[in-house]
Amino acid sequence: MRQTLRRSRRRLLALLGTAALAFGGAIALPGTAEAANILTNPGFESGGLSPWTCTGNLGSVVSSLVHSGSKALQGAVTSSDDAQCSQTVAVQPNTTYTLGGWVRGSYVYLGVDGGASTWTTSPSAYSQLSVSFTTGASQTSATIYVHGWYAQGTYYADDISLDGPGGGGGGGDTQAPTAPSGLTSTGKSSSSVSLQWNASSDNVGVTAYDVYSGSNQVLSVSGTSATVGGLSPSTAYTFTVKARDAAGNRSAASNSVGVTTDAGSGGTGFKQAAPYLYEGWGDPPNPSTVMSATGIKWFTMAFVLDSGGCTPAWDGSRPLTGGADQTAINQIRSAGGDVVPSFGGWQGSKLGANCSSAAALAGALQKVIDAYSLKAIDMDIENTDEFENEAVQAKILTALKTVKANNPGLKTIVTFGTSTTGPTYYGNRLIEQAQSLGANIDVFTIMPFDFGGGSDMYGSTVNAAEGLKAKLKSTFGWDDATAYAHMGISGMNGLSDQQENTTPAIWTQIRDWANSHHIARLAYWAVNRDRACPGGGVVSNCSGISQNTWQFTSITAGFTG
Repeated sequence: MRQTLRRSRRRLLALLGTAALAFGGAIALPGTAEAANILTNPGFESGGLSPWTCTGNLGSVVSSLVHSGSKALQGAVTSSDDAQCSQTVAVQPNTTYTLGGWVRGSYVYLGVDGGASTWTTSPSAYSQLSVSFTTGASQTSATIYVHGWYAQGTYYADDISLDGPGGGGGGGDTQAPTAPSGLTSTGKSSSSVSLQWNASSDNVGVTAYDVYSGSNQVLSVSGTSATVGGLSPSTAYTFTVKARDAAGNRSAASNSVGVTTDAGSGGTGFKQAAPYLYEGWGDPPNPSTVMSATGIKWFTMAFVLDSGGCTPAWDGSRPLTGGADQTAINQIRSAGGDVVPSFGGWQGSKLGANCSSAAALAGALQKVIDAYSLKAIDMDIENTDEFENEAVQAKILTALKTVKANNPGLKTIVTFGTSTTGPTYYGNRLIEQAQSLGANIDVFTIMPFDFGGGSDMYGSTVNAAEGLKAKLKSTFGWDDATAYAHMGISGMNGLSDQQENTTPAIWTQIRDWANSHHIARLAYWAVNRDRACPGGGVVSNCSGISQNTWQFTSITAGFTG
């Protein structure tokens, strides 16, 4: 954005204290890299619970608040049921196993029946748990579980693993199955891909096939076909399959097969009303106050820059975690919302320009993704160092392609300036490079302000958006509906640097147009300015016009796509 404007409680605690003493010594290091995860449906990517079972029918598989992939377990804890979900697996006697997983919620437990367990409280972000145990001299099965705590609210769990040898192999089977062959796609839709392969052989017997999207296991099946669901439209995926025997030995990977999902009528299936919030400037408001007053759920957090050596930091100076930005994100998530960090902006030391390669940039982006278990990231590509540098454009797009492949389900957004008739030369070049590189960008967002919009900011914004739609259609071969579904608008409330005036009434018109055309994203710069100061000019903490407090945010919250 233009930098002129950017810049029973006591008893519970007693029980938990006792639990901490009981379980505190049980935490162990994760299993070795060679260990196999012998759980079935460990990341709930099948879309169903099986073979997990949950007490009180309180467990379900959800597509929100996931750690990785597109699904996670949700446990709806009550005052009388901790929503325990468990799975029983075959194990070998006198053998050490490592149980691990990612959990989110107030007091979430992970353990094995009759044995060790561990817990954490992590209400606003996923936290990793790990615990080891050794089976008894004649033990051949183990039941592992995850649960919350009574009356402490819903918990989430994902990517649960039990590393060690599977049972039934007699303890001496170390021979892996042969690699599956002939992997091919037998069908696809906008949200799923069907796969088929030739069976593997094994000295004892193959018990399961694990299906991978990139490096992430997404399914485990017993036969030689599978359908992977929960995928994004118009998105390229690469699949492989590995065979597994009863002893937990895994084969080498099959051949890989690349599939691009159909466009469908919904484009990305992604809708986001997310005004910018900046903790480094403009009297930043308490986000939970804004959420309560307006109903907004998402915020675009600005800006992640380079603190030196291709190292991400808020504004290039504030710590990635533990500072004001982390506090704001925790408040947003505790209130039921979420964030999309924005990288770049108009000025400052930017990662895209300063990281030495696309791989280095992808590594910097991954640090932020991991820090906050993100569902989406925004690259705000501006100025001569990034937007008007085609090599840097390509570096950014290649890095986005990399992190999208390494984080299935992650949505990628690019935001850039525009003319009143649509993308400029460099905007067109950015779109063309995205297509030629196969970057699979989910949302192309234009910034219709400081662009000569004049007195008709509604008409100028719509004209710019229609120009973007035409470019996306001609570049990607999309129809109108698909092009709109890959588009975003990011405006400026009140007065812009060029004295363009987007009033609440005009912003409502733009919002209504965005809804009627089913675009993917609506944002504006910035919540910090969503306060009245008639005649105040272009300043950081108010809009320069007459308005109600948080009025633009309330209007934006009405965006549904």
